[in-house]
Amino acid sequence: MRIGELAATVGVTTRAVRHYHHLGLLPEPGRRPNGYRDYTLRHAVVLARIRRLTELGLGLAEVRDVLADDAGREPAAVLAELDEDLARQEGALRERRARLRVLMEDAREGRLPAEGPVSPELAALFGRFGPGPDSPMAVKDREVFALLETSAPPEARAAMLAGLESMLSAPGAVERAHEAYALLDALADADPEDPRVDEAARVLAELIPPELVPHTDPGTGIAPGTGTGTGGGIDSGSFLRAFYADFAPAQAEAIRRTLRILTEARP
Repeated sequence: MRIGELAATVGVTTRAVRHYHHLGLLPEPGRRPNGYRDYTLRHAVVLARIRRLTELGLGLAEVRDVLADDAGREPAAVLAELDEDLARQEGALRERRARLRVLMEDAREGRLPAEGPVSPELAALFGRFGPGPDSPMAVKDREVFALLETSAPPEARAAMLAGLESMLSAPGAVERAHEAYALLDALADADPEDPRVDEAARVLAELIPPELVPHTDPGTGIAPGTGTGTGGGIDSGSFLRAFYADFAPAQAEAIRRTLRILTEARP
């Protein structure tokens, strides 16, 4: 068979056949004297299998793994493994749709955070801060939490949400948070040696629970080494450098002093 005949037999395009060759999913056939590929029934069988697997929802990388692992295996075992994998995907899809429904309802009711879609848990914690005064620092703080929720591994995300819950459960926490934001906003054009830097650091240190504090060098406010501290796959040293660079010098210094106070207070 030529490539067009093979594609028509299995019900795919010739472009798909060439793509599967490029990815190594479909073996290259021999060629006729005139240079045209000469496909056999075995190629049609493999191509049909690739089509069935992709129609089941597997990505091409997964198809490659299935084809590589199937040599010598019983078809029933292969199908059972595929069924388990699809069940996991189905469960994950149901969870994502449930979260999407909550976000759609929040959007209809005007409750969707300005930072965009976040988890219902984080959206609820944001809501507990109340409307409060307009604060550039509060906006930036929420953006960072939204970033961490997206990029952190599950255990770090759970610890962050638990830390925020702990912080907000303390009496007067919302009022102290608004006070801290106001102090930091006032440092936007200040010198790092401004006396208000220490005041802002003190208020923040009294507000932030230990589980929200990354492990940092007390002298620099940067996590020692790489790949440790704030978030599993996040290089915490690089993250904190970018984090500080996003603030005015006096604001960054207030946060460094806050982390220094909290780090030195650890047992």
